[in-house]
Amino acid sequence: MNPLHLSQFTATTCLGRGLAANLAALRDERSGLAPCRFETVDVDTCVGEVAGVDAVTLPAAATDFDCRNNRLAALGLAQDDFIPAVAAARARCGADRIGVFVGTSTSGILQTELAYRRRDPVTGALPDDFIYATTQNSFSVADFVRRTLRLSGPAAAVSTACSSSAKVFGSAARMIEAGLIDAAVVGGVDSLCLTTLYGFSSLQLTSTRPCRPFDRDRDGLSLGEAAAFFLIERLPEKPSPDAILLLGVGESSDAYHMSSPHPDGMGARTAMEMALAGAGLAPAAIDYINLHGTGTRSNDLVEGRAVHSLFGSAARCSSTKGAVGHTLGAAGGVEAVFSALALRHGFMPAGVNIKELDPSLPLAYLLHNEARAPSRVLSNSFGFGGTNCSLVLGRADAVIGGS
Repeated sequence: MNPLHLSQFTATTCLGRGLAANLAALRDERSGLAPCRFETVDVDTCVGEVAGVDAVTLPAAATDFDCRNNRLAALGLAQDDFIPAVAAARARCGADRIGVFVGTSTSGILQTELAYRRRDPVTGALPDDFIYATTQNSFSVADFVRRTLRLSGPAAAVSTACSSSAKVFGSAARMIEAGLIDAAVVGGVDSLCLTTLYGFSSLQLTSTRPCRPFDRDRDGLSLGEAAAFFLIERLPEKPSPDAILLLGVGESSDAYHMSSPHPDGMGARTAMEMALAGAGLAPAAIDYINLHGTGTRSNDLVEGRAVHSLFGSAARCSSTKGAVGHTLGAAGGVEAVFSALALRHGFMPAGVNIKELDPSLPLAYLLHNEARAPSRVLSNSFGFGGTNCSLVLGRADAVIGGS
């Protein structure tokens, strides 16, 4: 694929609002996970809750969109001058030439959960002020983002579990390549809700402590919430040396099992191979891999096998979910932002909370930040049902200079 310019990006997680807060936490090797105090949930687990979401007030024109997921989206969009950057792109390209592609898994389902508490005791009818189309509907957040940014190009929500906001990069790249749009806003938003927390607990996938991806004693994941956004544009004629580029997107669907990955990591390896092929790179060209790394026994084992089979034991890698938790439909976008920060600021982030690495997974897993500056990174996102996506990002000076 032709490289695309990731001209603006932002993330809001339990580590804080915007790039500066998240970068500082990554540099400090700090986790934002804490014991669950969310809503009425009674589950012994740790979560990555974003502070202040309930205090966000949407504009009067967006009242129908009011739900936790869209409030989190609004909070995310307000960081790092993202809205002014999109406004400038809108002035250059036209509102109808900028697409919007947003990944989410549960969208605004919390609003439905709250509405069910207020059902009519006689008829069971949901309250009149509950609007499914602009809250729980998966397209709600994409529509909200499009309206907030005053864009009128193609818009879609992608809901493929944990790969949702990685796959949106592929959607945007194909649209730009086809000439249907000139730029795109992509990202992911997923917020905590009762369905997610009780659901993953019922699957016996949650840990009672902050998750420990790739640890010998890992025992489950920690759920989080986040909003992450990118503005994608065609590559300018003379990009700045530290410009972050999207070089390759690889997607696969192994459809092995509804909730378990293929035991040999077949789909994961295919996605990574396709991303490398799209970028025109050999595995040795990747300096750092941001692993999907959820902290469950099977996920880390399978991903470790797939990564080792393709990259061997030398590639530096880590999972940043120990810092922010598994943000589900937002994970691909958040981890793409972390990968972009690593490229721009010249370091490779460590996986936090690790006590002892699993000796059965012979990877060059980073227990502490490494000061060596990466030029190209791979970011993995693997979802339920085998919906896999890998992204390759790189610095302009390395890619255009051919180093």
